[in-house]
Amino acid sequence: MNKIIYSLAFFFCLLGPAKAAQVLVPMDETQKDHLKSYGLAYWILQNQMEVDWLLNYRGGSFSFQHSQKIENELVVRGITYSVISDAQYNSILAQIANPEANMDIMKLEKVPKIAVYSPKTKQPWDDAVTLVLTYAEIPYDIVYDEEIMDGNLPKYDWLHLHHEDFTGQYGKFYNYRNTSWYRAQQQEAETIAKKYGFAKVSQLKLNVAKKMKEFVVGGGFMFAMCTATDTYDITLASEGIDIVDVMYDGDALDPQAQQKLDYSKTFAFKDFKISMNPYEPEYSNIDNQDFERGLTERNDFFSLFTFSAKWDPIPTMLTQNHEKTIKGFMGQTTGFKKQLIKSDVTIMGETKAINEVRYINGTMGKGTWTFYGGHDPEDYRHLVEEEPTDLTLHPNSPGYRLILNNILFPAAKKKKQKT
Repeated sequence: MNKIIYSLAFFFCLLGPAKAAQVLVPMDETQKDHLKSYGLAYWILQNQMEVDWLLNYRGGSFSFQHSQKIENELVVRGITYSVISDAQYNSILAQIANPEANMDIMKLEKVPKIAVYSPKTKQPWDDAVTLVLTYAEIPYDIVYDEEIMDGNLPKYDWLHLHHEDFTGQYGKFYNYRNTSWYRAQQQEAETIAKKYGFAKVSQLKLNVAKKMKEFVVGGGFMFAMCTATDTYDITLASEGIDIVDVMYDGDALDPQAQQKLDYSKTFAFKDFKISMNPYEPEYSNIDNQDFERGLTERNDFFSLFTFSAKWDPIPTMLTQNHEKTIKGFMGQTTGFKKQLIKSDVTIMGETKAINEVRYINGTMGKGTWTFYGGHDPEDYRHLVEEEPTDLTLHPNSPGYRLILNNILFPAAKKKKQKT
């Protein structure tokens, strides 16, 4: 036996050192900059090269063929990496292929074209997605109601919605009605509504939401955070019903609005009760309020579910992380009551102690959507007109990583569903 081992060792010595052919970007706790690693993967796709996403291997690592150009880019971006031989990479692939290992390989092939839905007027709040896209150096286009109504969504693979009020109540920020930013957004919305023949902003927003639904049904990917999660479903459920009071649209709301809601039109939520009080910031009982949550910044966390990489690739991709317990963060919409979530929705993150769901995913037609509660993963209670988060201080943010998982999802080569 020893003779065989020595003979093999002598043979490999004659061959010389193994050729370095692959780059491995680890995404576990050894990575210096998780967020820029996603941008590097996107950059490689832009350069017409494939990326292997190693699901559940060292935190969801990336691998790709080595070139000096790529290595130079890794150094410039400050990303942790190693150059390994074909033999070493084949050993990793064998480990992943083991039927007992909860790991798999997802080929990333396509460059996702990204649209961020945002008003042209200055917002009094920042957007976590645009912050992290900018930091990771991933390009995106800004679109708003005019681009949606003009039918431009099919140009894109991925659509992001953030702190948006699809009910036409201007974020329920009535107390800010005399500020310049509130008046600017109100004027912008009313001008666009009039341009497309709508008497009310709520009617415009409903039609925008329906076009977004068509985008998803046709195969698009939609990602929403904060108030865009619940107001989107509320608007779909209230089609043809006036749920907006006089100070927002000039006439009273329908007193029977609650009884007329149609939950079959929504993506995620069912059986919710809308707020009939135009002065309170809540839109419905989907979101847990502070007094219901009973949590503070010190003890607010949610846990990510672990999925089977070989059998459930979508939620596995979307939950890749170097941490499974994520710091909580608030927003005008923070989390979702579990009992109000439809049975076919995949729950990916929750705070079990209070039965609150933070991160969900589902399909609609040929497309996919994700809702992520809260406003900014590194700013626990972000206030209006506060300075935006500096992501150079949070390059390893597990909360922001979840956003970037969604960015790369449309790049994945579709696999046949296992049965």
